[in-house]
Amino acid sequence: MSQLVTQGYSVSAACQALNLARSRYYATCQARLQPESSVALAVSDGALLTRIRDLKTEHPFWGYRRIRAWLVHREGQVVNSKRVRRIMHQHGLMTASAACEKPLRPFRSKPRADRPRQYWGIDMTKFLIPSAGWVYLVVVLDWYTKKIVGWDLALRSRAAEWKRAMDQALNREFPNGVRGQGLKLVNDNGSQPTATSFMSDMAYLGIEQVFTSYDNPRGNADTERVMRTIKEEEVWLNEYRTLEEARERIGHWIEVDYNRRYVHSTLGYLSPEEFERAYWEEIRRKTA
Repeated sequence: MSQLVTQGYSVSAACQALNLARSRYYATCQARLQPESSVALAVSDGALLTRIRDLKTEHPFWGYRRIRAWLVHREGQVVNSKRVRRIMHQHGLMTASAACEKPLRPFRSKPRADRPRQYWGIDMTKFLIPSAGWVYLVVVLDWYTKKIVGWDLALRSRAAEWKRAMDQALNREFPNGVRGQGLKLVNDNGSQPTATSFMSDMAYLGIEQVFTSYDNPRGNADTERVMRTIKEEEVWLNEYRTLEEARERIGHWIEVDYNRRYVHSTLGYLSPEEFERAYWEEIRRKTA
């Protein structure tokens, strides 16, 4: 049979001449190839499992989608999400949230950014440093690029600390001044963003504050999500001895691990800085 095929006869003609069903021919070919392909797959899965375990050790809260995104877009591996999910499931590497990962439906009244430096979100979280007590992290996020443009870490959480985070963001993103640039700042109704001094400064700079309503849990969801990422990827995995150490390590995570390298599914698996560069390059190309 194989000789007839190699001599130029089609599979259909050879099977008809030998009164053999084509399905039997294909089944025989598959059986001959099966042992070799099974071994290759096992070796490949083993190597992939080792790398997945390494990534899970570094990022224990990553689900299979983000693991696969890192392997493909940062390490250049060819692997689909179903295979990564299967391997992680078989070896107990699925987190509780990863087992049922589904994108949240966007809240219908949430503002939507269509360019950088249009909508920023500001929010705060706190964590404990035994030698210092509770410390407060304020973050300013560009909703379009997902880049953390400003932040502040301090022992207190007043309007002054929130303004410091905003000052850092404005000096970085608007070195020539923000007035007249159409920047909107999304925040909740907490005491800091509603403080007279904070609101006065925003109004003076021409920044429009957008307050999320009490019954809108997703009004500032992008900023709240990055807060969770900071805790999962950095804060919960480390024990800081001092406030200064926490500032240094969190600052490195924000600028290097997150802004430069963190893969975002909503950004086509680019990092915030990669996505921003691609946006401005496209603008320059269109206006050239």
